[in-house]
Amino acid sequence: MTTPISGTHYGLSAGDYHATIASVGATLRTLEFKGRPLVVPFDADEVRPAFRGATLAPWPNRVADGRYTFNGVEQQLPLTEPARGNALHGLAAWLDFEVVDRSASSVTLEATIEAQAGYPHRVDVDVTFTLDEEGLHTAVTATNSGTDAAPWGTAPHPYLVAGPGRVDDWALHLPASTVLTVTEDRLLPVGNADVQTENGGAFDFRTPHLIGDLFIDHAFTDLERDDAGITTVTVRAADGSGTAMTWDTACPWVQIHTADNPASDAHRAGLAVEPMTCPPDAFNSGIDLIVLEPGATSTASWVIRAA
Repeated sequence: MTTPISGTHYGLSAGDYHATIASVGATLRTLEFKGRPLVVPFDADEVRPAFRGATLAPWPNRVADGRYTFNGVEQQLPLTEPARGNALHGLAAWLDFEVVDRSASSVTLEATIEAQAGYPHRVDVDVTFTLDEEGLHTAVTATNSGTDAAPWGTAPHPYLVAGPGRVDDWALHLPASTVLTVTEDRLLPVGNADVQTENGGAFDFRTPHLIGDLFIDHAFTDLERDDAGITTVTVRAADGSGTAMTWDTACPWVQIHTADNPASDAHRAGLAVEPMTCPPDAFNSGIDLIVLEPGATSTASWVIRAA
């Protein structure tokens, strides 16, 4: 039997939820509730487009120029976003993860980011996907199996689907009071701004409202949380259907992207919601950057559910 180009696939089911996980990049390929897509899918024999559903590690988002200094040593990463001159979304997205645990509703995949030019550290990455009546739970655990401290960050990259229509037709509830402003050409961090005032308040979705034709490719922080420390972001269609994503304090940031690509059928077909353990370019700023000492572990988790 030929393995699909996106890797070995693991189907998960629990109640009205069904998901498909692809081993390349520990990727969420499909997620449905009562037959309704909650994320933008892609075909099994398709090269995964635009990091859709991938696990991002050992950093999410961008490292400017692919260059950073850690423990006094300057490093140069490959420029995987050549048009903008950045290293994008880490090193794990094209690793073929191996299964280490499996059931009808859960799968745990594991891969090792080996020490290499630009990231001379060995980190083992476990990703567990579990379906239950509350939705799809994902947990990413990193273990430093090398001999030196390693910089670390992680995030998922799902494109949420609220229901009928496209991003322009959906209402967003994003309980964040701060947006990270970026340069127009390279989307690199400039500084934090109040969502009430930045861009005329266009990024203030603390009260849900239509996204319309607004372009968003920004990180947000200062997230409102419930008594358990949980943040919830929701997109909802005009017919009342919706999709929500929740996470705890392990991810103090979230990247929101309206998936603008007029040349693609997926143009604004889903809203990327990426809870992150650190902001863009954290390898340079050090903001919320996790430093894994040898033998240390770090875990972050999130849930996608029908709203």
